[in-house]
Amino acid sequence: MREGAAPTLERSPLYARAEADLRARIARGEWKPGEALPTEPALAASLGISQGTLRRALAGLERQRLIERRQGIGTYVAATTSERALFHFFRAESIHGTPAMPTSMLHSLDTEDAQPQELRALKLPKGARVHRLTRQRFVNGAPSILEMIALPEALFPGFTLPVGVELTDELYVHYERFHGVKIMRVEEKLSAVAAPIEIARMLKCEEKWPLLLIERIAFDVMDRPVERRRSWLETTQLRYAVELR
Repeated sequence: MREGAAPTLERSPLYARAEADLRARIARGEWKPGEALPTEPALAASLGISQGTLRRALAGLERQRLIERRQGIGTYVAATTSERALFHFFRAESIHGTPAMPTSMLHSLDTEDAQPQELRALKLPKGARVHRLTRQRFVNGAPSILEMIALPEALFPGFTLPVGVELTDELYVHYERFHGVKIMRVEEKLSAVAAPIEIARMLKCEEKWPLLLIERIAFDVMDRPVERRRSWLETTQLRYAVELR
């Protein structure tokens, strides 16, 4: 192993291997969102580890928001809610610093051959197909964000959502509930851009109006890239906010 490289899983501490095992089992759907895990003695026995080692593994999954440990009740697979998805993954706020509570509507949903940039971003084989969504977000009734999203068809078979009506749940809730894909983290790159004519039309701003372009790759429990998203944010009333620790 070269200097500075991460150790292989086989050389990792026992609790880290147990954590990886439990993560994989949750990803496979052995326990569904909202379902209780076996008791700590039973789980430790099934993994062949002590309860102390198991608690360290569970603590790691809890930090990742993959499980919830309810005092005196048990340990549950965390279920994504619209409120949690907004809190963790929606970074826009008003220019006065107050939270922005968006509504959203799907403009289009098609399934097509993946473009080269989608193949690269989602690590898909040549010839793969993606579901392509165009979604608009509204804040205080005003069109504020336009999103273009690509999802691998293989991970989201039969993906469907109503077009032209207000969506009742965040997309990440839909991914988990209907396709078993739980978003754990995202990587984003931000750029200042001039509004292309089609984007300007949908955001009801002038062509070449200054917008914030947010390019996002979302990763699931097994750290696979499962969503490519490009979002154009109108900055008259909104700004991007993030807390670093």
